[in-house]
Amino acid sequence: MTQVISHLINGEIVNDNNRSQEVFNPATGEATKKVALASKQTVEQAISAAQAAFPAWRNTPPIKRARVMFRFKELLEQNSDKICQLIGEEHGKISHDAAGELQRGIENVEYACGAPELLKGEHSKNVGPNIDSWSEFQPLGVVAGITPFNFPAMVPMWMFPLAIVCGNTFILKPSERDPSSTLFIAQLLKEAGLPDGVMNVVNGDKEAVDTLLSDERIKAVSFVGSTPIAEYIYATANANGKRCQALGGAKNHAIVMPDADMDNAVNQLLGAAFGSSGERCMALSVAVTVGDEAGDALVAKMTEGMKSLSVGEHSNANNDFGPVITKAHQEKVNGYIASAAEQGATLVVDGRNPTVEGFENGYFVGATLIDNVTSTMDSYQAEIFGPVLQVIRVKTMQEAMQLINDHEYGNGTCIFTRDGEAARYFSDNIQVGMVGINVPLPVPVSYHSFGGWKRSLFGDLHAYGPDGVRFYTKRKTITQRWPSSGVREGVSFAFPS
Repeated sequence: MTQVISHLINGEIVNDNNRSQEVFNPATGEATKKVALASKQTVEQAISAAQAAFPAWRNTPPIKRARVMFRFKELLEQNSDKICQLIGEEHGKISHDAAGELQRGIENVEYACGAPELLKGEHSKNVGPNIDSWSEFQPLGVVAGITPFNFPAMVPMWMFPLAIVCGNTFILKPSERDPSSTLFIAQLLKEAGLPDGVMNVVNGDKEAVDTLLSDERIKAVSFVGSTPIAEYIYATANANGKRCQALGGAKNHAIVMPDADMDNAVNQLLGAAFGSSGERCMALSVAVTVGDEAGDALVAKMTEGMKSLSVGEHSNANNDFGPVITKAHQEKVNGYIASAAEQGATLVVDGRNPTVEGFENGYFVGATLIDNVTSTMDSYQAEIFGPVLQVIRVKTMQEAMQLINDHEYGNGTCIFTRDGEAARYFSDNIQVGMVGINVPLPVPVSYHSFGGWKRSLFGDLHAYGPDGVRFYTKRKTITQRWPSSGVREGVSFAFPS
């Protein structure tokens, strides 16, 4: 009998006998499970459970909320092998990559363990005669997260640990492509001692999403996914009076300067471009080489380095990356590779249709290198989200920076150079939210915040870190005075100063 992945509502697994869809192992192309797609009524049931749990959780001292997170962190570490296996079976991510994803998620849990410090607020004594003033950060209420397939463990942990320690209750709508690890992690949170109803998981599609966006009991929505959906989420949430942060797509460029340590740059680009099959919003998908000498050297060394890369199934740690998520996405990536060649680019290494022995029906795309790409090509304009590195050749650093600044996305970027002046100028003037200097994947650590510029982020606050605390709380400022006993004060119509 096919296993059905259901919902976690008020601490219990809920089967709503609504619609369902198949969950595939992308390495084999076989449907292995089904996932329930929540109806409007099921999502409303989860919201009601979260709303009922909010008053008691709001009034739970932050130190007690943090203790739940400490226990949760231990359970995540104890169950890491099972979590990584679930990720591999449904996403296709190689075991070492899944372990890295989980570790970055755990680091966000560690940050959330600091709730008593994060929520202390501010205090000023004697702002006026015998008048004290202070600010405190109060929870919003019921909040929601909508997360993508490419990081089923990490991205949800960008959201719910902070939201929960700040005193909110949470509804998570994970990707229906790979829901098992996300649901298992939520069950670990219950095992850590989180009261029922504080964390709820509803699996589903647009019906579930639209219910979350329209229900007035949801006070804030956090989203990570493609830009068209991010725009829709942000506009709809705002139209319904909700706070919203919606992280969208990317086209991340690395400038390779003539003075770069080319061997180091190539090694860094191999992992940054092809790791996780390029299905990362921070994947480096474009190398912009300054001068033909740098371009020739990069292409030659990349071509040689790519010969040793191995694409295959998740449980073999000798593989470098696995399949893409679906058959349709495999065809889409292959289509962009074909279009680049048709539009005049040079297909240096063609990764289409690799042979993976024993997994001939898997959704595999091999590492692909395309040279002489131009900014007008379809493959450059789009976020391919596959193991494809495109090379654009320019004459100057200014031309390279202009190319990046002109692109509609502004998520991440990097420069490879030994020149401190060039690096400083680049970091000061590039119009991108996350910048690396000889660091190809400049993903901020948990105590900073993650987010791009331009059409890579809709909303004012970035994800996790200090911005995450501000997103999941609202400031209240209190001004207090106790007049001396027996003193009658006169009426004043002037604005207080």
